[in-house]
Amino acid sequence: MKVSNYLMYKCSVFLISNLQVADLGCADCTLLWMLKFYNCIEVLAGLDICASVMKEKMHRLYPLPADYLQPSERSLTVTLHHGSVAHEDPCMLGFDLVTCIELIEHLEESELEKFPEVVFGFMAPTMVVISTPNSEFNPLLPGVTVFRHQDHKFEWDRAQFQSWALDAAKRYGYSVEFTGVGNPPTGMEDVGFCTQIAVFVKKYPQTSEPAQSKKPTEAAYKTVFRAVYPSLKDEKYLQSAVVSEVMFTAHAIKRSLLDHLVSEQEDYNDDPTERKLQLQHSVNCFSEELETLAVEKSMEPLTNGSVVYIPLRKIFSFPKVNQLCGTFEKLRELITGKVTLSSDGSAVVLDTDHENEEN
Repeated sequence: MKVSNYLMYKCSVFLISNLQVADLGCADCTLLWMLKFYNCIEVLAGLDICASVMKEKMHRLYPLPADYLQPSERSLTVTLHHGSVAHEDPCMLGFDLVTCIELIEHLEESELEKFPEVVFGFMAPTMVVISTPNSEFNPLLPGVTVFRHQDHKFEWDRAQFQSWALDAAKRYGYSVEFTGVGNPPTGMEDVGFCTQIAVFVKKYPQTSEPAQSKKPTEAAYKTVFRAVYPSLKDEKYLQSAVVSEVMFTAHAIKRSLLDHLVSEQEDYNDDPTERKLQLQHSVNCFSEELETLAVEKSMEPLTNGSVVYIPLRKIFSFPKVNQLCGTFEKLRELITGKVTLSSDGSAVVLDTDHENEEN
């Protein structure tokens, strides 16, 4: 199991919805890219000391064309910051989950000393997940002599990592559990996981804004990326989605009605008198004075010459339209001025001539 997969599992267990997640040491933004597909997350933030690494891959965090064609019900904002985890910045307050995947081993001693205060003391999220290499596993890795990466400043064994984590948890009011990913070969279980993980959960969730008394007045980070995804919570995108779904549904109903009429015409093609009687029975022709009464009392589409009237009540009965709008009044509000309606606003008006041209 990868660290990212384990992290997804922990998110589903500990946290429910409307999450704000920050990834410290986000590097090429791979974890953020994976997290953006989880509907329980509404805010994603990444922080890294190397701006060039983030910028190389941050294009993956932009909304796709499909996100605009079918906006999600949730809102999502993704932001990347350039800066050090040893510095405090108010933009990192209010997060539910903070991840530090393969980060701490890259920190200088002075940065590592400040790290617990910044993350657990200042940011004070509900959950913190920290992973780091397990040095006891290194002899099993081909080519590894000292450290797994040339930029690593240290690599801890399990006792060292657990001692550091327990001290931080005790100092800042967190519980901590230890696990890992990357099982050793059979017969070598004593070395532990390839990557060791500490999961911190705050014992006493903040009832007010964390670290308010010592909140810095100036930003320490530079924002290098920001993307706001289209969402149905935005009235503009909701209206567009509703209008599109209403027109799709109305045209589907119209095609079904016209196909039915054509079928009846073909059934009685050899008997003009019978065909005329059947069409008169199927095609509801009504005058302008009776239009309001007929449409309001009927859930069925009606025709008048080359015009088809699709009752809004009929359209609202379709699950997708109902789900988008919630109420019939909201449906009317969103499509008024965007869709051609009958004089009383109770039906969508479509022209059968366009259907004939398409055929």
